Amino acid sequence: MAKVKQLFVCQSCGATFPKWAGRCGDCGEWNTVVESRVEETIQNTGRFVGYAGSQASICLLENIEAREEIRFLCGLSELDRVLGGGLVAGSVVLIGGDPGIGKSTLLLQTLSALTQSGLSTLYVTGEESPQQVSLRARRLDLSIKGLKLLTETQVERILKLAQQDKPAVMVIDSIQTVHTEILQSAPGSVAQVRESAAQLVRFAKQTGVSIFLVGHVTKDGALAGPRVLEHMVDAVLYFEGDSSSRFRVIRAMKNRFGAVNELGVFTMTDKGLREVKNPSAIFLSRHEENVSGSVIMVTREGTRPLLVEVQALVDSSHMPNPRRLTLGLDQNRLAMLLAVLHRHGGIVTHDQDVFVNVVGGVKVTETAADLAVLMAILSSLRNQPLPRELVVFGEVGLAGEIRPIPNGLERLHEAAKHGFKRAIVPKQNAPKANDLIPDFEVIGVSRLVDALQAID
Repeated sequence: MAKVKQLFVCQSCGATFPKWAGRCGDCGEWNTVVESRVEETIQNTGRFVGYAGSQASICLLENIEAREEIRFLCGLSELDRVLGGGLVAGSVVLIGGDPGIGKSTLLLQTLSALTQSGLSTLYVTGEESPQQVSLRARRLDLSIKGLKLLTETQVERILKLAQQDKPAVMVIDSIQTVHTEILQSAPGSVAQVRESAAQLVRFAKQTGVSIFLVGHVTKDGALAGPRVLEHMVDAVLYFEGDSSSRFRVIRAMKNRFGAVNELGVFTMTDKGLREVKNPSAIFLSRHEENVSGSVIMVTREGTRPLLVEVQALVDSSHMPNPRRLTLGLDQNRLAMLLAVLHRHGGIVTHDQDVFVNVVGGVKVTETAADLAVLMAILSSLRNQPLPRELVVFGEVGLAGEIRPIPNGLERLHEAAKHGFKRAIVPKQNAPKANDLIPDFEVIGVSRLVDALQAID
Protein backbone atom coordinates (compact mmCIF):
# COMPACT_ATOMS: atom_id res chain seq x y z
CA MET A 1 0.00 0.00 0.00
CA ALA A 2 0.99 3.62 -0.38
CA LYS A 3 -0.03 6.85 1.24
CA VAL A 4 -0.33 10.08 -0.69
CA LYS A 5 1.78 13.06 0.24
CA GLN A 6 1.51 16.57 -1.16
CA LEU A 7 4.76 18.29 -2.10
CA PHE A 8 5.76 21.30 -4.17
CA VAL A 9 8.44 20.57 -6.75
CA CYS A 10 10.57 23.01 -8.77
CA GLN A 11 10.19 22.23 -12.48
CA SER A 12 13.64 23.69 -13.17
CA CYS A 13 15.94 21.92 -10.69
CA GLY A 14 13.68 19.33 -9.02
CA ALA A 15 13.98 20.68 -5.48
CA THR A 16 11.05 19.87 -3.17
CA PHE A 17 9.35 22.12 -0.63
CA PRO A 18 6.59 21.51 1.95
CA LYS A 19 4.65 24.60 0.79
CA TRP A 20 4.38 26.79 -2.28
CA ALA A 21 6.85 29.59 -2.90
CA GLY A 22 7.07 32.12 -5.71
CA ARG A 23 10.82 31.57 -6.10
CA CYS A 24 12.82 28.36 -5.83
CA GLY A 25 15.28 28.59 -2.95
CA ASP A 26 17.79 26.29 -4.67
CA CYS A 27 18.07 27.53 -8.27
CA GLY A 28 16.52 30.98 -7.86
CA GLU A 29 14.00 30.60 -10.71
CA TRP A 30 10.65 32.34 -10.40
CA ASN A 31 7.21 30.68 -10.80
CA THR A 32 8.63 27.17 -11.25
CA VAL A 33 7.36 25.64 -7.99
CA VAL A 34 4.19 23.61 -8.61
CA GLU A 35 2.11 21.19 -6.59
CA SER A 36 2.90 17.52 -7.02
CA ARG A 37 1.63 14.19 -5.73
CA VAL A 38 4.05 11.70 -4.22
CA GLU A 39 3.26 8.15 -3.16
CA GLU A 40 5.33 6.85 -0.28
CA THR A 41 5.54 3.06 -0.21
CA ILE A 42 5.00 1.55 3.21
CA GLN A 43 7.94 -0.72 3.96
CA ASN A 44 7.90 -4.21 5.49
CA THR A 45 4.55 -5.21 3.98
CA GLY A 46 5.96 -8.48 2.68
CA ARG A 47 4.68 -8.02 -0.89
CA PHE A 48 4.90 -5.56 -3.76
CA VAL A 49 1.95 -4.53 -5.90
CA GLY A 50 2.54 -4.58 -9.65
CA TYR A 51 1.43 -2.10 -12.31
CA ALA A 52 -1.79 -3.93 -13.15
CA GLY A 53 -2.79 -4.46 -9.53
CA SER A 54 -1.37 -7.99 -9.19
CA GLN A 55 1.65 -9.07 -7.21
CA ALA A 56 4.86 -8.25 -9.07
CA SER A 57 7.36 -11.00 -9.84
CA ILE A 58 10.58 -11.41 -11.83
CA CYS A 59 10.35 -13.45 -15.03
CA LEU A 60 12.60 -14.38 -17.91
CA LEU A 61 12.12 -12.44 -21.12
CA GLU A 62 12.61 -15.60 -23.17
CA ASN A 63 9.57 -17.16 -21.48
CA ILE A 64 7.22 -14.31 -22.44
CA GLU A 65 5.03 -15.10 -25.44
CA ALA A 66 5.42 -12.47 -28.16
CA ARG A 67 1.90 -11.84 -29.43
CA GLU A 68 1.18 -9.97 -32.62
CA GLU A 69 -0.10 -6.42 -32.18
CA ILE A 70 -3.83 -5.91 -32.53
CA ARG A 71 -4.43 -2.91 -34.83
CA PHE A 72 -7.58 -1.06 -35.82
CA LEU A 73 -7.79 0.70 -39.18
CA CYS A 74 -8.98 4.25 -38.51
CA GLY A 75 -10.80 4.67 -41.82
CA LEU A 76 -8.29 7.33 -42.95
CA SER A 77 -5.33 5.76 -44.74
CA GLU A 78 -3.09 8.81 -44.16
CA LEU A 79 -3.69 8.61 -40.39
CA ASP A 80 -3.10 4.85 -40.46
CA ARG A 81 0.21 5.49 -42.26
CA VAL A 82 1.36 7.96 -39.60
CA LEU A 83 0.38 5.54 -36.82
CA GLY A 84 2.45 2.78 -38.43
CA GLY A 85 -0.33 0.75 -40.04
CA GLY A 86 -3.28 1.43 -37.74
CA LEU A 87 -4.16 2.11 -34.12
CA VAL A 88 -2.68 -0.40 -31.67
CA ALA A 89 -4.96 -1.71 -28.92
CA GLY A 90 -4.01 -0.27 -25.52
CA SER A 91 -1.90 2.53 -26.99
CA VAL A 92 -2.04 6.21 -26.01
CA VAL A 93 -1.62 8.76 -28.83
CA LEU A 94 -1.04 12.46 -28.16
CA ILE A 95 -2.10 14.87 -30.94
CA GLY A 96 -0.98 18.50 -30.82
CA GLY A 97 -1.48 21.47 -33.11
CA ASP A 98 -2.49 25.11 -33.35
CA PRO A 99 -6.05 26.12 -32.48
CA GLY A 100 -8.46 25.60 -35.36
CA ILE A 101 -6.13 23.42 -37.42
CA GLY A 102 -8.48 20.39 -37.33
CA LYS A 103 -7.58 18.15 -34.37
CA SER A 104 -11.15 17.69 -33.11
CA THR A 105 -12.47 17.35 -36.67
CA LEU A 106 -9.98 14.59 -37.49
CA LEU A 107 -10.72 12.63 -34.32
CA LEU A 108 -14.48 12.96 -34.75
CA GLN A 109 -14.15 11.61 -38.30
CA THR A 110 -11.95 8.79 -36.99
CA LEU A 111 -14.41 7.77 -34.26
CA SER A 112 -17.27 7.86 -36.76
CA ALA A 113 -15.40 5.48 -39.10
CA LEU A 114 -14.40 3.17 -36.23
CA THR A 115 -17.99 3.08 -34.94
CA GLN A 116 -19.29 2.10 -38.37
CA SER A 117 -16.74 -0.73 -38.47
CA GLY A 118 -18.32 -2.23 -35.34
CA LEU A 119 -16.06 -0.92 -32.56
CA SER A 120 -17.34 0.71 -29.40
CA THR A 121 -16.09 4.30 -29.16
CA LEU A 122 -16.35 7.17 -26.66
CA TYR A 123 -15.74 10.87 -27.31
CA VAL A 124 -14.97 12.77 -24.09
CA THR A 125 -15.07 16.54 -24.46
CA GLY A 126 -14.18 19.09 -21.82
CA GLU A 127 -14.20 22.14 -24.09
CA GLU A 128 -17.49 21.88 -25.99
CA SER A 129 -21.09 21.16 -25.16
CA PRO A 130 -22.90 18.10 -26.59
CA GLN A 131 -24.84 20.41 -28.91
CA GLN A 132 -21.63 21.83 -30.38
CA VAL A 133 -20.22 18.38 -31.07
CA SER A 134 -23.51 17.29 -32.61
CA LEU A 135 -23.64 20.34 -34.86
CA ARG A 136 -20.10 19.70 -36.08
CA ALA A 137 -20.84 16.04 -36.84
CA ARG A 138 -23.94 16.97 -38.84
CA ARG A 139 -22.10 19.74 -40.67
CA LEU A 140 -19.49 17.18 -41.74
CA ASP A 141 -22.21 14.69 -42.78
CA LEU A 142 -20.77 12.03 -40.50
CA SER A 143 -22.59 8.85 -39.60
CA ILE A 144 -23.01 9.21 -35.83
CA LYS A 145 -25.17 6.18 -35.13
CA GLY A 146 -23.69 4.37 -32.11
CA LEU A 147 -21.09 7.09 -31.38
CA LYS A 148 -21.12 7.82 -27.65
CA LEU A 149 -20.40 11.24 -26.12
CA LEU A 150 -19.40 12.25 -22.60
CA THR A 151 -19.03 15.80 -21.29
CA GLU A 152 -16.80 15.59 -18.23
CA THR A 153 -13.51 17.00 -16.97
CA GLN A 154 -12.80 14.99 -13.81
CA VAL A 155 -10.55 12.08 -14.72
CA GLU A 156 -11.85 9.78 -11.96
CA ARG A 157 -15.42 10.05 -13.24
CA ILE A 158 -14.26 9.58 -16.83
CA LEU A 159 -12.41 6.39 -15.98
CA LYS A 160 -15.30 5.05 -13.87
CA LEU A 161 -17.80 5.54 -16.70
CA ALA A 162 -15.35 4.17 -19.26
CA GLN A 163 -14.80 1.08 -17.14
CA GLN A 164 -18.54 0.47 -17.14
CA ASP A 165 -19.03 1.17 -20.87
CA LYS A 166 -15.83 -0.65 -22.01
CA PRO A 167 -15.08 1.26 -25.25
CA ALA A 168 -12.37 0.04 -27.61
CA VAL A 169 -11.25 3.58 -28.54
CA MET A 170 -11.61 6.75 -26.48
CA VAL A 171 -10.82 10.41 -27.24
CA ILE A 172 -9.97 12.97 -24.54
CA ASP A 173 -10.47 16.50 -25.91
CA SER A 174 -8.37 17.94 -24.38
CA ILE A 175 -5.90 16.83 -21.72
CA GLN A 176 -5.48 20.45 -20.52
CA THR A 177 -9.13 20.58 -19.44
CA VAL A 178 -9.03 17.33 -17.46
CA HIS A 179 -8.27 17.45 -13.73
CA THR A 180 -8.00 15.02 -10.83
CA GLU A 181 -9.57 15.51 -7.43
CA ILE A 182 -6.33 14.36 -5.77
CA LEU A 183 -4.72 17.75 -6.46
CA GLN A 184 -6.06 21.19 -5.63
CA SER A 185 -4.32 23.10 -8.44
CA ALA A 186 -6.26 24.47 -11.40
CA PRO A 187 -6.93 22.37 -14.54
CA GLY A 188 -4.18 22.83 -17.11
CA SER A 189 -1.40 23.24 -14.55
CA VAL A 190 1.72 21.12 -14.80
CA ALA A 191 0.76 18.85 -11.90
CA GLN A 192 -2.82 18.34 -13.12
CA VAL A 193 -1.79 17.50 -16.67
CA ARG A 194 0.90 15.08 -15.53
CA GLU A 195 -1.28 13.24 -12.99
CA SER A 196 -4.36 13.10 -15.25
CA ALA A 197 -2.30 11.72 -18.14
CA ALA A 198 -0.67 9.16 -15.83
CA GLN A 199 -4.08 7.85 -14.76
CA LEU A 200 -5.30 7.65 -18.36
CA VAL A 201 -2.13 5.83 -19.49
CA ARG A 202 -2.44 3.38 -16.59
CA PHE A 203 -6.09 2.72 -17.51
CA ALA A 204 -5.18 2.11 -21.18
CA LYS A 205 -2.45 -0.39 -20.32
CA GLN A 206 -4.61 -2.30 -17.86
CA THR A 207 -7.76 -2.52 -19.98
CA GLY A 208 -6.44 -2.46 -23.57
CA VAL A 209 -8.46 0.66 -24.48
CA SER A 210 -6.82 2.85 -27.13
CA ILE A 211 -6.84 6.53 -26.15
CA PHE A 212 -6.34 9.68 -28.20
CA LEU A 213 -5.26 12.72 -26.17
CA VAL A 214 -5.67 16.18 -27.69
CA GLY A 215 -2.95 18.56 -26.45
CA HIS A 216 -2.68 22.34 -26.64
CA VAL A 217 0.49 23.95 -28.01
CA THR A 218 2.44 27.01 -26.93
CA LYS A 219 3.09 30.05 -29.13
CA ASP A 220 6.38 28.39 -30.17
CA GLY A 221 4.49 25.36 -31.49
CA ALA A 222 5.61 22.93 -28.75
CA LEU A 223 3.14 20.85 -26.76
CA ALA A 224 1.96 22.68 -23.67
CA GLY A 225 2.45 21.07 -20.29
CA PRO A 226 5.30 19.06 -18.79
CA ARG A 227 7.85 17.45 -21.07
CA VAL A 228 7.23 14.14 -19.30
CA LEU A 229 3.82 14.03 -21.01
CA GLU A 230 5.50 13.10 -24.30
CA HIS A 231 7.48 10.36 -22.57
CA MET A 232 4.37 8.75 -21.04
CA VAL A 233 2.45 8.24 -24.28
CA ASP A 234 3.17 5.75 -27.07
CA ALA A 235 2.94 8.15 -30.01
CA VAL A 236 3.15 11.92 -30.48
CA LEU A 237 1.56 13.41 -33.60
CA TYR A 238 1.90 17.06 -34.64
CA PHE A 239 -0.42 18.98 -36.95
CA GLU A 240 1.56 21.31 -39.19
CA GLY A 241 0.49 23.95 -41.66
CA ASP A 242 -1.17 27.33 -41.68
CA SER A 243 -4.79 27.35 -40.52
CA SER A 244 -5.55 29.77 -43.37
CA SER A 245 -4.33 27.20 -45.91
CA ARG A 246 -6.49 24.27 -46.94
CA PHE A 247 -3.67 21.75 -46.64
CA ARG A 248 -2.82 20.03 -43.36
CA VAL A 249 0.20 17.87 -42.60
CA ILE A 250 0.31 15.48 -39.66
CA ARG A 251 3.73 14.17 -38.62
CA ALA A 252 4.76 11.43 -36.16
CA MET A 253 7.47 12.75 -33.84
CA LYS A 254 7.42 9.64 -31.64
CA ASN A 255 5.94 6.22 -32.32
CA ARG A 256 6.63 3.03 -30.40
CA PHE A 257 4.74 0.99 -33.00
CA GLY A 258 5.96 2.50 -36.27
CA ALA A 259 8.38 4.78 -38.06
CA VAL A 260 9.00 8.31 -36.79
CA ASN A 261 8.83 11.35 -39.07
CA GLU A 262 6.10 9.60 -41.05
CA LEU A 263 3.91 12.11 -42.86
CA GLY A 264 0.20 12.22 -43.60
CA VAL A 265 -1.29 14.91 -45.85
CA PHE A 266 -4.89 16.13 -45.70
CA THR A 267 -6.90 18.92 -47.27
CA MET A 268 -9.55 20.81 -45.31
CA THR A 269 -12.94 20.99 -47.00
CA ASP A 270 -16.42 22.00 -45.89
CA LYS A 271 -17.02 18.31 -45.16
CA GLY A 272 -13.95 17.88 -42.97
CA LEU A 273 -10.46 16.57 -43.67
CA ARG A 274 -9.92 14.62 -46.87
CA GLU A 275 -6.85 12.52 -47.66
CA VAL A 276 -4.35 13.56 -50.32
CA LYS A 277 -3.36 10.38 -52.15
CA ASN A 278 -0.52 12.00 -54.14
CA PRO A 279 1.17 14.58 -51.85
CA SER A 280 3.96 15.33 -54.35
CA ALA A 281 1.45 16.94 -56.70
CA ILE A 282 0.40 19.65 -54.22
CA PHE A 283 3.95 20.63 -53.31
CA LEU A 284 5.05 21.18 -56.91
CA SER A 285 4.38 24.56 -58.50
CA ARG A 286 3.65 24.24 -62.20
CA HIS A 287 5.04 27.49 -63.59
CA GLU A 288 3.81 28.53 -67.03
CA GLU A 289 7.41 29.27 -67.99
CA ASN A 290 10.82 28.45 -66.54
CA VAL A 291 11.78 30.70 -63.64
CA SER A 292 15.18 31.16 -62.03
CA GLY A 293 15.83 30.11 -58.44
CA SER A 294 13.54 27.07 -58.52
CA VAL A 295 14.56 23.41 -58.39
CA ILE A 296 12.75 20.17 -57.58
CA MET A 297 14.20 17.78 -55.01
CA VAL A 298 13.10 14.39 -53.70
CA THR A 299 12.94 14.23 -49.92
CA ARG A 300 11.85 11.30 -47.80
CA GLU A 301 9.26 11.52 -45.05
CA GLY A 302 9.13 8.31 -43.06
CA THR A 303 8.68 5.51 -45.60
CA ARG A 304 7.48 7.67 -48.49
CA PRO A 305 9.51 9.69 -51.04
CA LEU A 306 8.11 13.16 -51.64
CA LEU A 307 8.80 15.69 -54.38
CA VAL A 308 9.04 19.29 -53.17
CA GLU A 309 10.08 22.55 -54.78
CA VAL A 310 12.98 24.52 -53.30
CA GLN A 311 13.00 28.21 -54.17
CA ALA A 312 15.85 30.68 -53.65
CA LEU A 313 16.07 34.44 -54.08
CA VAL A 314 19.50 36.09 -54.20
CA ASP A 315 19.59 39.88 -54.28
CA SER A 316 22.17 42.60 -53.68
CA SER A 317 22.38 43.61 -50.02
CA HIS A 318 22.58 47.20 -48.83
CA MET A 319 23.33 46.21 -45.24
CA PRO A 320 26.68 45.53 -43.54
CA ASN A 321 25.51 42.00 -42.67
CA PRO A 322 23.55 40.36 -45.53
CA ARG A 323 20.48 38.44 -44.47
CA ARG A 324 20.25 34.64 -44.57
CA LEU A 325 16.64 33.52 -44.12
CA THR A 326 15.07 30.08 -44.58
CA LEU A 327 11.55 28.67 -44.39
CA GLY A 328 11.33 24.90 -44.01
CA LEU A 329 15.13 24.45 -43.77
CA ASP A 330 17.86 24.86 -41.16
CA GLN A 331 19.17 28.43 -41.27
CA ASN A 332 22.59 27.49 -39.83
CA ARG A 333 23.05 24.90 -42.55
CA LEU A 334 22.38 27.53 -45.21
CA ALA A 335 25.29 29.61 -43.90
CA MET A 336 27.53 26.54 -44.06
CA LEU A 337 26.47 25.72 -47.63
CA LEU A 338 27.19 29.27 -48.79
CA ALA A 339 30.70 28.98 -47.35
CA VAL A 340 31.21 25.69 -49.21
CA LEU A 341 29.90 27.28 -52.41
CA HIS A 342 32.46 30.07 -52.06
CA ARG A 343 35.42 27.88 -51.12
CA HIS A 344 34.92 24.96 -53.50
CA GLY A 345 32.76 26.52 -56.22
CA GLY A 346 34.24 29.98 -56.48
CA ILE A 347 30.80 31.61 -56.19
CA VAL A 348 30.78 34.74 -53.99
CA THR A 349 27.61 35.62 -52.05
CA HIS A 350 29.00 37.62 -49.11
CA ASP A 351 27.41 40.81 -50.50
CA GLN A 352 24.06 39.20 -51.32
CA ASP A 353 20.85 38.62 -49.35
CA VAL A 354 19.87 34.95 -49.65
CA PHE A 355 16.32 33.72 -49.02
CA VAL A 356 15.40 30.02 -49.32
CA ASN A 357 11.90 28.58 -49.09
CA VAL A 358 10.35 25.10 -49.37
CA VAL A 359 7.01 25.42 -51.18
CA GLY A 360 3.88 24.22 -49.41
CA GLY A 361 5.05 24.69 -45.83
CA VAL A 362 6.95 21.39 -45.70
CA LYS A 363 9.84 21.17 -43.25
CA VAL A 364 12.86 19.37 -44.71
CA THR A 365 15.26 18.20 -42.01
CA GLU A 366 17.44 15.76 -43.93
CA THR A 367 20.76 16.69 -45.53
CA ALA A 368 19.60 15.44 -48.95
CA ALA A 369 18.40 19.00 -49.63
CA ASP A 370 21.96 20.44 -49.65
CA LEU A 371 22.65 20.10 -53.36
CA ALA A 372 19.17 21.30 -54.34
CA VAL A 373 19.56 24.44 -52.19
CA LEU A 374 22.90 25.29 -53.84
CA MET A 375 21.48 24.72 -57.33
CA ALA A 376 18.53 27.02 -56.57
CA ILE A 377 20.85 29.71 -55.16
CA LEU A 378 23.12 29.54 -58.19
CA SER A 379 20.14 29.69 -60.54
CA SER A 380 18.81 32.83 -58.85
CA LEU A 381 22.24 34.47 -58.66
CA ARG A 382 22.84 33.99 -62.40
CA ASN A 383 19.16 34.55 -63.29
CA GLN A 384 19.40 31.31 -65.24
CA PRO A 385 16.39 28.94 -65.03
CA LEU A 386 17.06 25.23 -64.59
CA PRO A 387 15.40 22.65 -66.86
CA ARG A 388 11.81 21.89 -65.84
CA GLU A 389 12.30 18.12 -66.04
CA LEU A 390 15.32 18.16 -63.66
CA VAL A 391 15.42 16.84 -60.08
CA VAL A 392 18.36 17.23 -57.69
CA PHE A 393 19.29 15.69 -54.35
CA GLY A 394 22.47 14.96 -52.40
CA GLU A 395 24.41 15.89 -49.27
CA VAL A 396 27.28 18.40 -49.56
CA GLY A 397 30.30 18.03 -47.27
CA LEU A 398 32.63 20.74 -46.03
CA ALA A 399 35.37 19.46 -48.33
CA GLY A 400 33.14 20.00 -51.37
CA GLU A 401 32.32 16.32 -51.81
CA ILE A 402 28.80 15.09 -52.70
CA ARG A 403 27.85 12.36 -50.25
CA PRO A 404 25.30 9.60 -50.96
CA ILE A 405 21.94 9.51 -49.19
CA PRO A 406 19.66 6.59 -48.26
CA ASN A 407 17.06 5.16 -50.66
CA GLY A 408 18.42 6.91 -53.73
CA LEU A 409 16.91 4.49 -56.25
CA GLU A 410 13.46 4.79 -54.70
CA ARG A 411 13.65 8.58 -54.99
CA LEU A 412 14.59 8.32 -58.66
CA HIS A 413 11.60 6.06 -59.36
CA GLU A 414 9.31 8.59 -57.65
CA ALA A 415 10.70 11.36 -59.87
CA ALA A 416 10.28 9.27 -63.01
CA LYS A 417 6.69 8.50 -62.03
CA HIS A 418 5.90 12.23 -62.08
CA GLY A 419 7.34 12.77 -65.53
CA PHE A 420 10.85 14.01 -64.78
CA LYS A 421 13.53 13.02 -67.28
CA ARG A 422 16.85 14.05 -65.72
CA ALA A 423 18.49 13.93 -62.29
CA ILE A 424 21.71 15.18 -60.69
CA VAL A 425 22.54 12.88 -57.77
CA PRO A 426 25.57 11.64 -55.80
CA LYS A 427 27.68 9.24 -57.83
CA GLN A 428 27.09 6.40 -55.35
CA ASN A 429 23.31 6.83 -55.75
CA ALA A 430 23.40 6.49 -59.54
CA PRO A 431 21.57 3.27 -60.58
CA LYS A 432 23.59 0.28 -61.67
CA ALA A 433 23.19 -1.38 -65.05
CA ASN A 434 20.41 -3.65 -63.81
CA ASP A 435 18.47 -0.78 -62.20
CA LEU A 436 18.42 1.71 -65.08
CA ILE A 437 15.15 3.62 -65.52
CA PRO A 438 13.92 3.88 -69.13
CA ASP A 439 14.00 7.39 -70.67
CA PHE A 440 15.57 8.82 -67.53
CA GLU A 441 19.05 10.37 -67.52
CA VAL A 442 20.98 10.22 -64.23
CA ILE A 443 24.11 12.34 -63.80
CA GLY A 444 26.26 11.10 -60.92
CA VAL A 445 28.59 13.69 -59.36
CA SER A 446 31.23 13.27 -56.68
CA ARG A 447 32.37 16.91 -56.25
CA LEU A 448 30.56 20.23 -56.08
CA VAL A 449 32.39 21.50 -59.17
CA ASP A 450 31.03 18.53 -61.12
CA ALA A 451 27.48 19.47 -60.17
CA LEU A 452 28.04 23.08 -61.17
CA GLN A 453 29.39 22.00 -64.56
CA ALA A 454 26.37 19.75 -65.11
CA ILE A 455 24.01 22.74 -65.19
CA ASP A 456 26.24 25.09 -67.21
